[in-house]
Amino acid sequence: MKLRRIGILTAGGDCQGLNAVVRAVAKHALQNNIEVLGFKNGFDGLVRNEFMKLDDDAVSGILTRGGTILGTSNIANPFKYTLPPFGSAKEPKDMSGSVLHNLKANMVDALVTIGGDGTLHMSQQFVDMGVPIVGVPKTIDNDLSATDYTFGFDSALSIATEAVDRIHTTAESHHRVMIIETMGRYAGWIALRSCLAGGGDICLIPEIPYSEEAIAKAIEARQMRGKTFSIIVAAEGAVNEKGEMAVQKTVASSTDPIRLGGISSRIAAMLEKKLDVECRVVVLGHLQRGGTPTAFDRWLSTRFGTEAVDLLLKGKTGYMVALRGTEIVSVPIKEAIAKLKRVDPNGEEVRTALNVGTSFGSAKIG
Repeated sequence: MKLRRIGILTAGGDCQGLNAVVRAVAKHALQNNIEVLGFKNGFDGLVRNEFMKLDDDAVSGILTRGGTILGTSNIANPFKYTLPPFGSAKEPKDMSGSVLHNLKANMVDALVTIGGDGTLHMSQQFVDMGVPIVGVPKTIDNDLSATDYTFGFDSALSIATEAVDRIHTTAESHHRVMIIETMGRYAGWIALRSCLAGGGDICLIPEIPYSEEAIAKAIEARQMRGKTFSIIVAAEGAVNEKGEMAVQKTVASSTDPIRLGGISSRIAAMLEKKLDVECRVVVLGHLQRGGTPTAFDRWLSTRFGTEAVDLLLKGKTGYMVALRGTEIVSVPIKEAIAKLKRVDPNGEEVRTALNVGTSFGSAKIG
């Protein structure tokens, strides 16, 4: 396949490292005399035919910037399009034909899609329709099984760990129970690793259902040992023994309609009632997605971006780039989205946490 022009888009939630991938793709492509069009706001730009030319000036100086110069969207699903004037939440419309038309009209030979599980699922649908696509894995949850790391995770983890570090002093000073709520919808990697790295006392993750009674007993056990404060790190997707999550609201037009939030307040209210202790909550939310990417994420994003172009130059499409050990490899997108990578309740990282006294708020584990 002769490449003259490629497209690139960033879809789903924003995170650190997106611009670094865009820069790497553009610079490597330009060195091979390939034009690059950046479609705006994820797949929405392909539906509306909105794009910008990514020349050397356009990507200069963006390596260290958070967010994405292209914009992004987590509700613009071309196969169930809900945005006006084409569709609505009540009457979603299939706009995939418009995407194919705009790719052809702009003489785009291949496409690089940067995103997480939802973006890659849509990418595979277009691959099945004959669009040459290479995917780049992005999610702060680090929950794609085909790659050891997704870019954005390390930066989010760094922010969450710093938050745990900073909470220690105020928790100790006021003798409080402090609950830090991190992101982590179905996978608890941010909560687990920030708890380990920051010295949290209780860790609540989606993979290990918690018991209110077990959490309360863990706090009481610390008090009996003379500990005057406790720190709980809770992933937003933590579930109780009934499998219930803290759902804030639902957004029908989104590719993942459930909006989580409030687990920290729920646990705080329970502990204050059961133990008569003073609790405070800190919800990190989108703070974890913003700001300058870590050196690791810049390194990984740059490697991912250049490898994506190399795959296109080889005519190898329908694949996602991935990190295995220290090597960048490629895996079929179908394989990459087959299952989520979740924390193993019986794995080494959970055992490590248990070995240093961390509780998971479960009568069955720790």
